[in-house]
Amino acid sequence: MSVHSRSHHLIAALTIVTFLIGAASVGIRTVFFPPHFRGWCELTAQRSVAGWAINEAAPFARMEVQLFIDGQFASGTIANLSRPDVVAAGYAADEWCGYSFALPPLPAGAHEARVYALHKVGKGAYRTLQLMGDPLSFTVAASGQ
Repeated sequence: MSVHSRSHHLIAALTIVTFLIGAASVGIRTVFFPPHFRGWCELTAQRSVAGWAINEAAPFARMEVQLFIDGQFASGTIANLSRPDVVAAGYAADEWCGYSFALPPLPAGAHEARVYALHKVGKGAYRTLQLMGDPLSFTVAASGQ
């Protein structure tokens, strides 16, 4: 076998391995971070973080969501509040996809809230969090507002 022929075999083998690793990576990401999770969150005037979360693959399932403030777990709930606006906008098939978290007392200064959908994989053996919407940056004044 010539050097030229070995080079072609090596390139072919590396191409196949690269393809297999890429396919496995996409497959694993799809299992652990489903592309069919959708949601949004916002800060409200009532000092809460509210929003909606849906699983497009199971539109009538209720999603578990968790609030993290400044990277720390603050609260968890099921997204099961009425959100007819989400259905009217065409994002959900079922209006019972909303959630609301009251903000806990926080020290004065800058903070960040994030809401994640909890996804259980492998009969609950593994759990991943998928961000719903954008992180929410806000400031608490010395008065607590």
